[in-house]
Amino acid sequence: MRSRSYFVYILSNERRTVLYIGVTNDLARRLGEHRGGTDDTFASRYKAADLLWFEAFTDVNEAIAREKQLKAWRRSWKWDLVREANPELSDRSSELIHLR
Repeated sequence: MRSRSYFVYILSNERRTVLYIGVTNDLARRLGEHRGGTDDTFASRYKAADLLWFEAFTDVNEAIAREKQLKAWRRSWKWDLVREANPELSDRSSELIHLR
């Protein structure tokens, strides 16, 4: 049996003025929902659809705990985390192919 993966992720808008943190069990699907979203959610309202950072977990509770931890962080700490892994602040969605 294949173990299930859960992802905590950070999105931003094109101008990199907004950060959105979420958790999902299917990052590619969820990113597609964010990009095609017309609903009145934070990510949709601020056009946060570029994947800047993500972290994988095998335990859903650990993923949820990490999401809550990151949401409680100061904004500058979140940007530091993103820049450490992605100094160019580029969209990393092309890496999702390797997760399937």
